[in-house]
Amino acid sequence: MLLAIDHVAIICSDYQKSKVFYSQTLGLKVLAEHYRAERQSWKLDLALPDGSQLELFSFPDAPSRPSRPEAQGLRHLSFVVADVAQTKSWLEARGIVVEPIRVDPYTGKEFTFFADPDGLPLEIYQRR
Repeated sequence: MLLAIDHVAIICSDYQKSKVFYSQTLGLKVLAEHYRAERQSWKLDLALPDGSQLELFSFPDAPSRPSRPEAQGLRHLSFVVADVAQTKSWLEARGIVVEPIRVDPYTGKEFTFFADPDGLPLEIYQRR
């Protein structure tokens, strides 16, 4: 039976830019970094405090995401935060454009969106 999400894999267009965004700007812990010469590809393993992970990949000539956010496939990646407003301010202080805070009509929890360097929609969602 499924117990939890182990990791989410993201393919980026500019590896160094995305590495800085996820590890330095967002503060995810770098677990491992490997260059796979046979694929001309970097792989960066990043961890969140709860043990879940992001895998960041680079591939030569990877196609762009077709549209945002209603393309088939992954719609967005959501992170749980203790305080949406505080996290929004923290992101904006780092130069990240963040949408206005909204309230989920089904749960009553606050959330908002921002994007990674490739325009991948990222969400912060209130923990209560």
